[in-house]
Amino acid sequence: MEEAKASSVIEALLFTMGKAVPLKDIAAVLDADETTVRELICQMMDQYKEEHRGIQIIELEDAFQMCTAPEYYDYIIKLTHQPKKHTLSDAMLEVLSIIAYKQPVTRSMVEQIRGVNSDYAINRLLEYHLITEAGRLDAPGRPILFATTEDFLRTFGVRSKEELPVIDPVKVAEFKTEAEEEAALKIDT
Repeated sequence: MEEAKASSVIEALLFTMGKAVPLKDIAAVLDADETTVRELICQMMDQYKEEHRGIQIIELEDAFQMCTAPEYYDYIIKLTHQPKKHTLSDAMLEVLSIIAYKQPVTRSMVEQIRGVNSDYAINRLLEYHLITEAGRLDAPGRPILFATTEDFLRTFGVRSKEELPVIDPVKVAEFKTEAEEEAALKIDT
C-alpha cells in the first residue's frame, strides 16, 4: 500500500476508534510490519506538530490514539462550557502513586503500605477511570489486583508505566527517617 493511502487509513482508524489502538492491530489492518507502521505514525505525529493541527497522535504503551492538541483545550471549554474536573485528594494521590509504582497490587497491599483503610480512595479512582481491576491474585480469597489505566497515562502525561519518575534512594531514606522520628514523637506524647 502506498504511503499516502496508509497514512489516511491510520488516520481513519485512530479517529474512528476514539481510544488507543495497539500498533500490532494497525499493522495487521495495513498488512505491514510494525516497524514500518511505527515510522509512518511518527512521521504523521511530526507533520501534525509542524502544521499546528488541532489534533495530535499520542503513543500510550505501544498503542496510538488521536486526541485534541492541548493548546486548543481552552477553546473546547468555551464550546462545551465546563469540563468535568476530578479533584484528587491527598489520600487519593497517595493510593494512586502506590498502585502506579507497585502494580498490580491488591487493596490490602495498599492499606498495608498506607496503614489506613483505602476503600474510599480506591473506589473514587475506579470511578475516575484512573485505575482498573487487573485480574485476581492467586491466593486465598482471590483478592482483586489493581493497575493504572490509559486515562492515568494521559492525565499525568506519561507514555508508559516505565516512564514514571524514579524516586531518589537518598530521598527515600530521608523520608523514612523523618517518618520514624515523627512516629516516635507521637508515641512519646
